[in-house]
Amino acid sequence: MSLSIRNQLPGTITAITPGEAMATVKVRLTGGQDLTAAITREAVEDLGLAAGTPVNALVKATEISLATAPVEGLSIRNQLPGTVTGITTGGAMASVKIAVEGGALTAAITRDATTDLALSPGAPVVALVKATEVALTTP
Repeated sequence: MSLSIRNQLPGTITAITPGEAMATVKVRLTGGQDLTAAITREAVEDLGLAAGTPVNALVKATEISLATAPVEGLSIRNQLPGTVTGITTGGAMASVKIAVEGGALTAAITRDATTDLALSPGAPVVALVKATEVALTTP
């Protein structure tokens, strides 16, 4: 299956915490980072997810925020450290390529944000992703 979602990180489920309608799913990415996805219980059942299941974590570029350092006191569960490898800017928006341990991400942010954060190739960043914005697929 081909997808327009550029951010596809492979990993393995380490834990599932079910709730009434939603579940949190912990994924250990191949680069060693931990990622949390909040998906429906129905999706957990439909995909046959359990600890040890290999998955791909999918995140749209527009759902990734960037910071120049880890952020404390924040409800966002997923903070992936990386390094900027490239920036393509347009009139209003920019596409920022980031190398993370074991993979790569693309973040779509405003052009002004790239200036405010002084982003350039080689700059360290932290990709921030809400758990509700992570989708899971099975290979």
